Amino acid sequence: MTAIKHALQRDIFTPNDERLLSIVNVCKAGKKKRNCFLCATVTTERPVQVNVVKVKKSDKGDFYKRQTAWALRDLAVVDAKDAVKENPEFDLHFDKVYKWVASSTVEKNTFISCIWKLNQRYLRKKIDFINVSSQLLEESVPSGENQSVAGGDEEAVDEYQELNAREEQDIEIMMEGCEYAISNAEAFAEKLSRELQVLDGANIQSIMASEKQVNILMKLLDEALKEVDQIEMKLSSYEEMLQSVKEQMDQISESNHLIHLSNTNNVKLLSEIEFLVNHMDLAKGHIKALQEGDLTSSRGIEACTNAADALLQCMNVALRPGHDMLNAVKEQQQRFSDLREQFARRLASHLNSVFVQQGHDQSSTLAQHSVELTLPNHHPFHRDLLRYAKLMEWLKNTDYGKYEGLTKNYMDYLSRLYEREIKDFFEVAKIKMTGTTKEGKKFATLPRKESAVKQETESLHGSSGKLTGSTSSLNKLSVQSSGNRRSQSSSLLDMGNMSASDLDVADRTKFDKIFEQVLSELEPLCLAEQDFISKFFKLQQHQSIPGTTANEAEEMDGGTLSRSYTSGGPQTVSSEKDMIRQMMTKIFRCIEPELNNLIALGDKIDSFNSLYMLVKMSHHVWTAQNVDPASFLSTTLGNVLVTVKRNFDKCISNQMKQMDEVKISKKSKVGILPFVAEFEEFAGLAESIFKNAERRGDLDKAYIKLIRAVFVSVEKVANESQKTPRDVVMMENFHHIFATLSRLKISCLESEKKEAKQKYTDHLQSYVIYSLGQPLEKLNASIFYFSLHFFEGVEARVAQGIREEEVSYQLAFNKQELRKVIKEYPGKEVKKGLDNLYKKVDKHLCEEENLLQVVWHSMQDEFIRQYKHFEGLIARCYPGSGITMEFTIQDILDYCSSIAQSH
Repeated sequence: MTAIKHALQRDIFTPNDERLLSIVNVCKAGKKKRNCFLCATVTTERPVQVNVVKVKKSDKGDFYKRQTAWALRDLAVVDAKDAVKENPEFDLHFDKVYKWVASSTVEKNTFISCIWKLNQRYLRKKIDFINVSSQLLEESVPSGENQSVAGGDEEAVDEYQELNAREEQDIEIMMEGCEYAISNAEAFAEKLSRELQVLDGANIQSIMASEKQVNILMKLLDEALKEVDQIEMKLSSYEEMLQSVKEQMDQISESNHLIHLSNTNNVKLLSEIEFLVNHMDLAKGHIKALQEGDLTSSRGIEACTNAADALLQCMNVALRPGHDMLNAVKEQQQRFSDLREQFARRLASHLNSVFVQQGHDQSSTLAQHSVELTLPNHHPFHRDLLRYAKLMEWLKNTDYGKYEGLTKNYMDYLSRLYEREIKDFFEVAKIKMTGTTKEGKKFATLPRKESAVKQETESLHGSSGKLTGSTSSLNKLSVQSSGNRRSQSSSLLDMGNMSASDLDVADRTKFDKIFEQVLSELEPLCLAEQDFISKFFKLQQHQSIPGTTANEAEEMDGGTLSRSYTSGGPQTVSSEKDMIRQMMTKIFRCIEPELNNLIALGDKIDSFNSLYMLVKMSHHVWTAQNVDPASFLSTTLGNVLVTVKRNFDKCISNQMKQMDEVKISKKSKVGILPFVAEFEEFAGLAESIFKNAERRGDLDKAYIKLIRAVFVSVEKVANESQKTPRDVVMMENFHHIFATLSRLKISCLESEKKEAKQKYTDHLQSYVIYSLGQPLEKLNASIFYFSLHFFEGVEARVAQGIREEEVSYQLAFNKQELRKVIKEYPGKEVKKGLDNLYKKVDKHLCEEENLLQVVWHSMQDEFIRQYKHFEGLIARCYPGSGITMEFTIQDILDYCSSIAQSH
């Protein structure tokens, strides 16, 4: 270890002007043992800096390198782990805790002891030593020969002091005065000793001579003390004189304080009296207005409002502590309470009378609205009542019981009034829809201008404007669809409760207009009433505090406005917004059931009406939700929209069910299936209705369900058809579906449009091949007939490996047999067969779809393709024979053209 210590001192610390005092061989605890050295060092220059340096052996050689250094002043704790047992582990707490394991306990103790001594010398006990034996922590660093090496070296460093320049100069002068100092050291030392004795004698004599001066100094001090005593006596007498003056000044100050306190109290008392007079004095004019003010005129209402506000300010004045104990204040407060009670009672009685009178006045106007599809206007009534809005706010803040009573009475009177108006309004709407009265007589409408009648038969209205559905095109579709159904022995049930062909488009337009007018009349009525309630009863419409739902509000009876409100005032459980919704639900409780009845009637008249109602209702719900999503109107229309959507889904389900139950005639050809034509009618009508509608997604979902059902039903009917070939049924109906989807351009059915086109193309090709390849009598299509026998045999031989040019050497397929086969089918027979084929195709196809020429052209192309195929086969298998068909491609074209023209 000594050799390592010297090596580290020489190689690492001496170049850095440091001295190594202690060293310990350690490794980190809990990891792979990789030894290093912890060194305690001090700098040789002042001020002295003490460091703990980590030194490790280099990986590339045997030399050591300095890795990490910590200043001893940064060391907070030294933990030796165990003060009794020998334990080589210890921790040093710098910026973090470093855990070490020493190679031996002795080295650990020596290092910790050195750290403690350096701490004592330079840091003055700033480091905490825990779990360290008391023997290591000595009180002081020992001196002398027995001190440790580290301590001895440090003492030696401290005892040595370098000579300054003056000391060096003095020594040089002294040595120049004794030239023999170097050659004769003993003589030089003896001379210095004699001079020292001379100096000591002089010092003793100087001390003895100064004794007299000391005695003189003592006498002077005694005299000074006497002077000080005299001065203190004079100061005492002065202090006694000033004490009496101080007492007199204190008395004067206390008297001034009492005078100032009295003035302050007087000022405060005056201020309190002025405060009470200014804030608790109600003018006589206000008192008269509260007691006798006219509540019918605008001027009287304004005077009462000002008086009520003044009374409220007097009653709500913030009294200062002690005011409520004054009799005058108590009497004034009682007087205010009596005035408030008297005026509140008078105001409530007057407003109740106004509510009752309004019910009678509005009832008299119902007669003139009984035949017109309009609702009475309540704006004049609202305008008159809004004059009392500030008084209602005053009543709400001062007497909530009477305010709540007025609210209940208003709801009772107005709910009965609105119920009569709304029921009569919906009765008129139902009569206009059906055209008959309750007794079954034809409803006679009032005379209307020609333009009004024309307006009813114009194009349909969508959610954001007019729709462009053509009445003539729909009528055409209806006629066509009914004609197709008459051709069947068993027709489908109607898509709605009544057949679409039996209901004129003008009737649908009329229903749409009536339904739109109903919603257009209800919406401003509800919004106006809600706005009036908010303003008149001083309720906030846009609070965000969650409260009770509209369904809970429907359970209110006439005696209870809301369980969350008491006569003492509103509780925090329900918000004012919920109170508005509850009042609206009570007042307009008949709107939702009447709307549901009207919707049921419209659905009964024609299930297609659910499309109109879904669009209209969706638009009005969207408009109401933009204004206030939680309002009564939004909630009510939203509930009704659910019913409309349910009817729409039911309409779609019924159509699908009818498609699934379809039956076809076994004696007549199928043609265009009724439900295919009805889907075309439905899609055309729906597209005109749902143009730019908010609920387009519902229609798209219905489209997908219907078109899939149509596809399945078409295939089902095609498989069951006995009179018409399956390919014809599939080809004609999928062609019709493709044409419909192409014309309407329904984006959500693009994939179904492509599928319909593919099915149409596939079954057209299948029908052509089947018709051309089927032998009919002697010849339907001559080439296909003998290709099934002779040429199939030729192709079979080639497939077996026989070379094409060697097929003619086969006995069954020689040139003579080929000439024999071709000779049996001259051009005349081919034309006859094609003519019979045209007649049969004409019998299979229906006239509505007009696909005869398309099918005939496809057959012509297929015929020519097969002709070319067999001509090529003859040229390859019978080269140089000169054998060809007895008719050419041009002959085929002429045959097909003449047959088509003749029919």
